[in-house]
Order: sequence, then structure tokens, then C-alpha cells
Amino acid sequence: MQSFAELLAFADGGTQKSNQNLCSNDVSHKRQKRDWIWNQMHIKEEIDTPLPHHVGKITSSVRNNNAKYIIKGEYANTIFKVEETSGDVYAFERLDREKKAEYELTALIIDRTNNKSLEQPSKFIIKVYDINDNAPVFVQKVFNGSVPEMSPVGTSVTKVTAVDADDPTVSGHATVTYEVTTGSEYFTIDDSGVIYTKDPNLDRETKSTYEIVVQAKDAPGFSGDSSTATVIITLSDINDNAPEFKESSFHFKVPENISVGGEVGRVKVEDIDEPQHRNTRYSFIQGEFRDTFDIVANPYTNEGIFRPKKPLDFETVSKYTFSIEATDPTVNLRYFKPGNRNSNSIARVTIEVTDVDEPPVFSRLPYEFKVRENHAEVKTLGSVYAKDPDAAKRKIRYIQRRASPSGDYVRVSNSGVIQLPKPLDREFSSSYNITVAAVEILEDGRLSDRESHAHVHVIVDDVNDNAPELVSPEEPRVCENAAPGKVIVRISAVDKDETSPRGFFRYSLATEDSNFSLIENYDNTANITVKYGQFNRELTKFHYLPVLISDNGDPDLTSTNTLVISVCKCNEKGDFTFCEERAKQVGVSIQALVAIFICIFTIIVIVLLILLRKRNKKDLSGLGRSVAEIHEQLVTYDEEGGGEMDTTSYDVSVLNSVRKNGLKAEAAPSPYAQVQKPAGNITPGAGGMEMMIEVKKDEADNDRDLLPYDTLHIYGYEGAESIAESLSSLGSGSSDSDIDYDFLNDWGPRFKMLAELYGSEPSEDFVY
Repeated sequence: MQSFAELLAFADGGTQKSNQNLCSNDVSHKRQKRDWIWNQMHIKEEIDTPLPHHVGKITSSVRNNNAKYIIKGEYANTIFKVEETSGDVYAFERLDREKKAEYELTALIIDRTNNKSLEQPSKFIIKVYDINDNAPVFVQKVFNGSVPEMSPVGTSVTKVTAVDADDPTVSGHATVTYEVTTGSEYFTIDDSGVIYTKDPNLDRETKSTYEIVVQAKDAPGFSGDSSTATVIITLSDINDNAPEFKESSFHFKVPENISVGGEVGRVKVEDIDEPQHRNTRYSFIQGEFRDTFDIVANPYTNEGIFRPKKPLDFETVSKYTFSIEATDPTVNLRYFKPGNRNSNSIARVTIEVTDVDEPPVFSRLPYEFKVRENHAEVKTLGSVYAKDPDAAKRKIRYIQRRASPSGDYVRVSNSGVIQLPKPLDREFSSSYNITVAAVEILEDGRLSDRESHAHVHVIVDDVNDNAPELVSPEEPRVCENAAPGKVIVRISAVDKDETSPRGFFRYSLATEDSNFSLIENYDNTANITVKYGQFNRELTKFHYLPVLISDNGDPDLTSTNTLVISVCKCNEKGDFTFCEERAKQVGVSIQALVAIFICIFTIIVIVLLILLRKRNKKDLSGLGRSVAEIHEQLVTYDEEGGGEMDTTSYDVSVLNSVRKNGLKAEAAPSPYAQVQKPAGNITPGAGGMEMMIEVKKDEADNDRDLLPYDTLHIYGYEGAESIAESLSSLGSGSSDSDIDYDFLNDWGPRFKMLAELYGSEPSEDFVY
């Protein structure tokens, strides 16, 4: 181990020791100050000799045979130990300066007999000397950098950093040098770790990413290991490439009825620059059709879109051929090489127009005609004309679609002639408009479903055919004691005809024999004034003043208008105090009369329907009653006595007497089939009834016109031995007999039903 010079130092390490001259008389009173004396503490790291390693020596000026050296601190008695008597300090572990470069300890000297301190403790530092035992280490394994493509040599890309853990104060120990070991043909690096471009032709479109390896090692002349790191360098794009067509020609088909601005087709180019540097511009370089089409670049796809600038017509031009060029005006000319320009920036375009069945085309739009109002001699105004623009040149039929105002005022014939079915009235409408549709007639005579429209505007010129009319003012009133010259009312007029800006009306009174005068104001108004004054209210409460109004038309027209003036009572100030209310004329308009007539007609129809319904109901009531009576007999006539031979339950002699006395009228034919009794030789009893049932059954089975009321036929026969013959009402219900059956009410409750059926006509109808 290298020896070190011995230096004296105070325990506090601050100043050099000074000699003190002590007086003889003070020796017994003052204690002499003692000092710590030791070598400076230094030790190399990573010493390869056997442990322990001598670090240094601590020494005190105390002279005591029982003195003992000890050290204290974080690493005392573990890494560092001191020899008690000599003060030599040893390290019992190999030290690493990169882990800890200094150790601070405290030195003490005590009396071993009583462990009392003989001197004040003193701190000291042990420094570890560095050796070049660490290789530079990069702060990260992978670095990233970026540089524009085609950058000149020496363009900075990025910076890498490596750190050496050795002591930088020792020359050469912490110095790092860099070197590009992979990719050195494209990039270089300086001692500070900055990477620069080495090749000026780095093209992103050829290779966009480079991965290089950088090595860091100690300064030249020093041994030691090295480390490496990877640097990924990306070339950023610049606009250094022009767009190119992938195809030399393009062909499109488009119908002739495509709308202006519609898409015809798209052409594609390839620009190998990134999207933000694709700014293709398309232009026409050959062909005379640039006024027909426009080509616009799509900012998202960089495609060129063809759009027509005006309508296409197959019959005029069926094919367009021209050349277009694709350029990029934003290309960086610094890196543009004319030698790389090729012919792929020009392409040939053909647009073929296909024929479409187009609707007819009118010769002009819109159509306008003029006619004088109420001109009875004018029947036609002119015609509209449309033709088939296609090669077929089909015939055209004209159809009126809409009219304003609605009504049959203006017509169009199949050939397009505009007709007037009747004279037009300008006062009804100053103009008439119709929409005419032109439709092609197909070869089979049908009309095509494609049509075009034209607006026809008919202007009606005014004719002075209406006289001026008085504008009804508020009902004029005059005081009975009005003075001469008093203005009663100002009147004005209107004319339904057109009035020129300089037109005027002339006013005059139809008679001068009145207490009123008219004074014109020459502004199309006139004043009615009091002529003599003093009106007699008792004699006349209302004055009817005829006023003549003329226009300035050619010829001029005059109308007579009646102005009703009320004579009122007034106070001294001339205020009206009392005026008679004139009975207002009541009139009914034509529209009101039509509405009244329609209501009356509707009421008459409803009454007739009600009467007809009652008549039909009455005709059906007879059948309804018969059916009800039949059902009444079938349902409630439930007392038949003891059979055909039972003559004790009912006194049928009365019935026989009635019949014998001629009271029984001849029965009318019943609506139901009646069964004649068999001849007298038929054996009475069940046999006759069985025969009756069989006969009626056969009739019911074979007659399809009769209702299936079998029991009604059976009731038509009462048996062979009934002395009262038939009691059924089936044969007599429809009889016209004049016999009065009211006497049945006197026969008791058993004949109550018969009395009700054959008595007086019931007040209500039976409903079946």
C-alpha cells in the first residue's frame, strides 16, 4: 500500500497547532490542551490483495499507558476497525467507489480502566480512490430519431447519451467516446453523442426507416468494456414526387340527360408522397371541350372527377376525346429532378354520350299572349311548339295541366293552339295562366310517360267598360238649421277599369232642384254643400241626392249614384242631437237564394222518402198481422177440449146458429192452402187425420213456393166429425166478411182471444 505523509490536525480539522508559552505560576492552575494526530485516510477501491487492508492511523498526543483507541460511526467495527493500542485503521471489505466514495467516522481515546474519555471525540473522513473499472452505459437501450428525406450531409438527427460511473475528476476515467458500428454508411456520430446524416440521398420512398447501432466506450488509451444501443431513425416525407397516371387512357359512358354538375367519371393517379403532400391539379392540354367539362380533384382520394358544365346532347355531339395532365404545383423544386419526369403525367380521355328518350323541348319559354277584354271575335291567341329532340322525331300532343285562375278560360288544343272559349274579363282577372304539357306519341298510339311543361301567360288589356262607382261614405247628416255653404260630406269614386296616373273623375248633380250643391276639388273628390240652408225636418227627414260620376275613358262612362242625406236636430254649437234611423234595405244575394233553394229541395226529398217508407210498411203490415195471429193461435190457443168428438166443453150450437142464420159471410181465399174435407164415406177417427197429414206433407215436399209451415196446413182441417166444422182463423183471417164479431166478447173468457182477433181493428200493428 502506498505510504502517505503524516499531517497534524486538530480534532475539528480547522487550524494548525500552535505552541503555547505557559507561565510557571499558571502550571498548577491550567490543564495543557491535547491534540489528535493521524495520517490522512485514503484507500483505493477494489484492492485485490488479501483482507484486511490498512487504511491509515489515528494518533493522539495523550500519554497514558491505559489509553485505548476506538472508532464509532455507521460503518465502524463492521467495514472499518481500529487497533486499540496503535490506532491503525483497517478495512475488512473491498470498497467500491461507485457505491460509496466517502465514509465519515468518529475517533475516540478512552481510559481502558474506567472507560473515561481522555480527549474530545474527533471526526475524520476516509476517501475511496477511483480506478477505471466501469464501462459507459447508455441511459436507454433504444433511441428514436427523425430527419427529412433528402437532407444534406451533416443534418442533425438525434442525440444519444451514455454514462460512466467512474470518478469524473480523475482524468480519463469517465470520458466516453461514441462510434456507429451498424449503418455507418448513412449516419455518423460525434463525441457528444449527436448523430448526423452522412448520405444526402436518403429517399423515404425507397427506404423510410433505418436501424443503426451505436457503441460507447472509454477514452482512447484506457482499457475497459463498452456498451451499445439501438437507434431507430425515421425519414419524414417531403413533397418531392409528381403524380402519375396508372393508365394511359380512360373511357367513360354517360347518358345525355345527366344533370349539369353531375359526375361523369373519375381518373386515378398515383402520388408516392404521403397524403398531406398530395396536391394534384388536373388540366386539359388537348381538345376543344374544356368549355363542356370540368375536372376537379377530390381532396381526400386525389382522384380527378369529370363533371359537365352544360347540358349534353347526343344528337349534337356523341363523343368527346381530349388529353389531360396531372401536376402538383407544391412539389419542392429543390429536390425535383427533370430527368425523372416521364410521360405518365398525361392521359387520354374519351367520354361517350349515350342516347336517352328525352321529353319534348319547347321552342321558347315562357309563352306570352295579349288580348283585349271582352273581345268576342278573338278565338285563338297563337300556339305553342315543342319537338322531339331524339332521332325518332315523334309527333307531339299538347295537354293542359293547370290553370290559374281555375276554370275554363284558356284552352290548348292537341296541336298546341291556345284558344279562348269565351271572352275574358279583365275585372275578374288581369292575367290568365295555364301550364301546357308536351307529350310524345309512341308508335302504337299511346302517349309517352315523359313530358315537358311550358307556362302560357295571357295578359288581358283593359277596355273602359265599367263606369265609376261612388265610394260609400259614412251616412251623411246635416243640421236642419245649417247655413248656406256648409260642407256636408266629401265624396270619392272608384273605377274597376285601369286608371291612368293623370286620370280623374267628373262629378255633377243630376238635378239642380235641391237644397244641395256640388263643388269639385280636382283631386278625384268633391264636396256636397248646403245650397240655401234651413231644412224642414217635419216635411222631409231624408234627402235622396242623385250624383253623376264620369270617367275619362274612351269612350267615357257615367254612373248615377244616390247619396242619402239625413236631416238632424242640432244644438247651438252645431252638434247633432237627434237623427232619424233610416230603414235599411234588405236584400238577398243570389248565393243566399241558391242555398235556400237547396235546403227546400232537400226537405222535400226527405219528406217523400218518409212517406214512401210508411206506405211500404203499411203494405207489409197485413202479412205481419196474419203471421202474428197465426203465431198467437199456435202459442196461446192451448185449450182444445176433449177432442173432435167432445161437445160438452163448448156450446157450439151458437156457432151453428150463427152460420145457419146467414151471418157467416163467404170466406175469401186464404193465403194458406186450405184442405177440403174428405167425402162423407171416410171413416172417422185417426185414419182421416193420417190421410190429411200425408196429403199436406206431399204438398209441402213438392211445392217449392210455399213456406214450410206444415202445422198451418194441419190446422186447416178440424176432423171429420166436428159439428162446428173448422174453428181455425187461417181461412178467415183474410176474409172480407161484414159480420160483426163483437158479440164474442159476451161469450166469456174462453172466447176472449177470438173476440180480440175478429173484433174491432187493433190500434197497433203486429210485427212479426
